[in-house]
Amino acid sequence: MKRTTATALLLSASLTASCGPTAGDLERADTGPSAEPEEPAKAPYTIAFGGDVHFEGALRERLDASPDTALGPIASRLSEADLAMVNLETAVTGGGTPAPGKQFRFRAPATAFDALDSAGVDAATVANNHGMDFGPDGLEDTLANAEAAGFPLVGAGRDEDGAYAPHTVELGGDTIALLGATDVLDAHLMEQWTARGDRPGLASAKNDMQDRLVRAVSDAAETADAVVVYLHWGLEGDHCPLPHAPELAQRLLDAGADAVVGGHAHVLSPGGYAPGGYVHYGLGNFVFYNHNGPTAQSGVLTLTLQDGEVIGDEWAPARLEGGVPVPYEGEAAETATAQWEELRTTCMVGLSAVASG
Repeated sequence: MKRTTATALLLSASLTASCGPTAGDLERADTGPSAEPEEPAKAPYTIAFGGDVHFEGALRERLDASPDTALGPIASRLSEADLAMVNLETAVTGGGTPAPGKQFRFRAPATAFDALDSAGVDAATVANNHGMDFGPDGLEDTLANAEAAGFPLVGAGRDEDGAYAPHTVELGGDTIALLGATDVLDAHLMEQWTARGDRPGLASAKNDMQDRLVRAVSDAAETADAVVVYLHWGLEGDHCPLPHAPELAQRLLDAGADAVVGGHAHVLSPGGYAPGGYVHYGLGNFVFYNHNGPTAQSGVLTLTLQDGEVIGDEWAPARLEGGVPVPYEGEAAETATAQWEELRTTCMVGLSAVASG
């Protein structure tokens, strides 16, 4: 965010003892240039992020029983933030055609959006390896159901421009642009699932489409004060990001992103500051039926921004119980946070615990 400082111009009249000022001189002095008032500082605001969400198995039972409480106690943490975002890793459809050659296919009813909204979630990305589990028709249902619910989705669209378009929000005097994209797609479905031209699909960061994502970030940064990219990236079960991920993150930061966050691995990955912004490589499972050992470790990342820059971060660790995240408290929270922070060193990704200034 570029800042401007008003420059005060001081006009002084040189008067001699033998020649006093005339009335006209005083009048001209009074109407000279004066210091412009400085712009008031913008208010800080917070954005909270959760990881992978679907509503299969016992979670579907929770959703059917009570959409308003389906996300459990983590809702209070999400609602505290000015804006909250998750990865919705499911098609929201009752129809469509199952994608071929997949072991796991996720779907949820339209009440999924009621559950997210009731928990304080304000937007979601569906750019992931389950966003089109029920084909183009399932994607169309997902988009239509979201529109009917008034729930913003990013990372998918009825054409390429729609898939890479940001959702914008006004907070603290800033315009924030949210984008989503996937760096994980099944090889045999990659081309079919990628939005190109007039074809519906997902925003991809794969191969040549990485340049398309970088351009979308750059375009968003021209009009937005802050840009956030939610990526689906990583290797399942691996806490550390794939070798190309730091370069991808830095490309997005250099293009104008202020934060790059994401997940896919179903376990936690490191987060911290890189040159130009904040990066989190893996938020883990969030509302998910697979939770045992490392896959049960979860949490909420909350970033504080002001005047278009990330000025602070907080990791609130949680554990999955019955598929929903339950926040740690006391010493357990301190231990879980320390274990997560160790990943910055273990994975050697060059992230810092504090901004470089």
